[in-house]
Amino acid sequence: MRVLLMHPDRDFDGTPTLPRQSDTLAQDLELSTLWEAMAGGDEFLRDVARKATLLAMGNDAATVQHRQQVLRDAIAQPAALRALYALTLEAIEGRKKLWFSVFLNYPSGILRGSVDVMAFYADMLRKLRAFAEHHEGAFASPGLTTLLATLRAEFDDAYLDGVRQHLKRLKFDGGVRISARLGEGNEGIGYVLRRPPKKSARWQRWLHRGPAQFGFRLHERDEAGARFLGELQDRGVNLVANALAQSCEHVQGFFQWLRTELAFYVACLNLREQLMAAQAPCALPEMTELGTLRFSCSDLRDACLVLKMGAAVVGNAVQADQRGLIVVTGANQGGKSSFLRACGLAQLMMQAGMFVCAQAFTAERCNGLFTHYKREEDASLTSGKLDEELARLSDIADWIHPGGLLLSNESFASTNEREGSELARQAVEALRERGIKVLAVTHLFDFAQRLATRQRPDTLFLRAERRDDGLRTFKLVPGEPLSTSFGQDLYQQVFGAVGASASPSVLQGSSS
Repeated sequence: MRVLLMHPDRDFDGTPTLPRQSDTLAQDLELSTLWEAMAGGDEFLRDVARKATLLAMGNDAATVQHRQQVLRDAIAQPAALRALYALTLEAIEGRKKLWFSVFLNYPSGILRGSVDVMAFYADMLRKLRAFAEHHEGAFASPGLTTLLATLRAEFDDAYLDGVRQHLKRLKFDGGVRISARLGEGNEGIGYVLRRPPKKSARWQRWLHRGPAQFGFRLHERDEAGARFLGELQDRGVNLVANALAQSCEHVQGFFQWLRTELAFYVACLNLREQLMAAQAPCALPEMTELGTLRFSCSDLRDACLVLKMGAAVVGNAVQADQRGLIVVTGANQGGKSSFLRACGLAQLMMQAGMFVCAQAFTAERCNGLFTHYKREEDASLTSGKLDEELARLSDIADWIHPGGLLLSNESFASTNEREGSELARQAVEALRERGIKVLAVTHLFDFAQRLATRQRPDTLFLRAERRDDGLRTFKLVPGEPLSTSFGQDLYQQVFGAVGASASPSVLQGSSS
């Protein structure tokens, strides 16, 4: 029986190799903060959340829509979804208490242990069926409605009572009935486990005496004889023991898959509760097909920053449809990097089938998300910062494909203005020629200005807003790049009036 809560046509597979850029994405987008919020202290939830987000780029539109529909149900009925998840935990934890009896190394022991495990699973399946009956009509998504309908149909009373009868018979309270033939050397062959005869009523046993039966009795100290009879019994029950053990594994696998796929939605509920507590917006995004060049958002916030700072985080509204290149410039500490991270997080969360931290968000699907952020100096001194940046960019170029998205944060700031601007220009133009979307935060004025003078219709320039008194609003507004990043504001914050009297030429640098 398949769960089908994460995909409309297959179970969720968390075993594939994660994308090559996974560690870099986790570092640059601060994904560990997101995963911890989704986990709520549960390591299993964290693992599922990590795999679901890092594997998000491989999801198609049908998968995203399927998950959003289930997530709507989860948000509308959080207590019910958590109760269903709790049943899977009860099944898995209860199974652990019976762990050792199943793995005895002889068929009779395996059979006895498997009977106990399957009896426990039958009780859990009955609880699942009762849950499905109680919540019939409560959900609207195809994923949950199909799951509950299947639970009601497959595990009705007739089926579960039949399982109970079979398990009772497999306990062999009246002894094991086995037939066999003699082979070469009078060795027993063709062992077959037989159904025990039906017990007749007492009065029938008195009136109809059966034929004489052959038998024997072992001495209580005959260990060899007892061992031989045990081996005969094991040969007879071997096939049944193996079949029942495999059935237990199949049922266990169903509970594990159900737990895994439900865990994703429980983790989403955990995250949503924390974002709502911080008065941050949460909305299910609209994902368009690859190549449509759609991007627009309203009150988009950096979810990880919200989790750290709460309601103080400022959102941004951007309309960038039909723009394949977005260049963000402006004042230092004006919210540029936070906006870039918010875009990356929203893209990942959208393609994972989650909500995003925004009032509204629309973007095209991308087939790969990459980041190129500035790094600290190499402590081992094996290479300079520029060499390291170029090596990372070369690696990205080897793996990014048309339809991918690159987030660039102050790339090539490790060299001078002229050299850095030329490197950035060539890299961006090469990526755009291949149909790769680029969001770039930069302090390289020459790079940004040369792009602006070309006036390409597929390019949007945003600027971090700064008021005349130097106040940062952390809002991004459309605007061509300026020749200053207003480093003097930061200088004055540190050095006060002394800094204010310094030469403007000293303060107009491209500070990061």
